[in-house]
Amino acid sequence: MLAALFLWALSAQAQTLNQRIEQCGACHGADGNSVMEKIPSLAGQPEFFVLNQLILIREGVRPIEAMQDVVKGLKDEDIVAIAAHFNKLVARPAGDKPDPAMVERGSLLSTKLRCTSCHGPALTGDQQMPRLAKQRIDYMAAALKDYRDNKRKGADTAMTAVIYGLNDADIDAIAHYAASR
Repeated sequence: MLAALFLWALSAQAQTLNQRIEQCGACHGADGNSVMEKIPSLAGQPEFFVLNQLILIREGVRPIEAMQDVVKGLKDEDIVAIAAHFNKLVARPAGDKPDPAMVERGSLLSTKLRCTSCHGPALTGDQQMPRLAKQRIDYMAAALKDYRDNKRKGADTAMTAVIYGLNDADIDAIAHYAASR
């Protein structure tokens, strides 16, 4: 058992950057556009956002169990290259179709909450702010509920304050709106 674990650790260290990127694509989509339930798309995410998240996950500040083995042993230069790679990919609409009524309601809520003041006019993100546009609805709704319920460790507390008090229907509407952008 110990020998197998040691060999796995050596093979993980020996992975090339392309192999690491392929490993990311297994869940986040080969083109960075996720087709897996509740897994975010990384295509078109701001480079600094991806870099920052990978470092937070690697250092255990933002614990995501499924990501722990993936980021373990990543060197800073690998993280920089992975972030640059996903930033250059084109974000495509998520597979789940936004409901037009939910999009309209989400648009009103987004205006009220001033989502564009941090995430940009087209919700494409900037620097440390993630791209929300074209994100998976199921992922966005789950992430926003985690923020609201203070379950998202290592996350920006300002986001928790912004959506505090929203009900599930409001959050679902915002997720539909973001996916439609």
